[in-house]
Amino acid sequence: MSCEVVALYFARSAELAGVRSEIISVPQQLTSLQLWEEIVKRHPRLAAIQDQVVFAVRQEYVFLGDQLLVLQSVDSRDADTEV
Repeated sequence: MSCEVVALYFARSAELAGVRSEIISVPQQLTSLQLWEEIVKRHPRLAAIQDQVVFAVRQEYVFLGDQLLVLQSVDSRDADTEV
């Protein structure tokens, strides 16, 4: 099952992506690394900062790795993913 989440980009990630936010469709359950890979497919220049990336999902920090994320669709205000 997939869901749509809002990805927010800050500082250098916003510069490299060329956007400050976007809605992306991803599987509802995926690892933080899989989410990162999906974002890099959209914005390949972000690969340059992979070792500096930290996500915030529902205001909780998540580092890249095999941690399973269970995301909520955009109809929930808490579904933001920050890069």
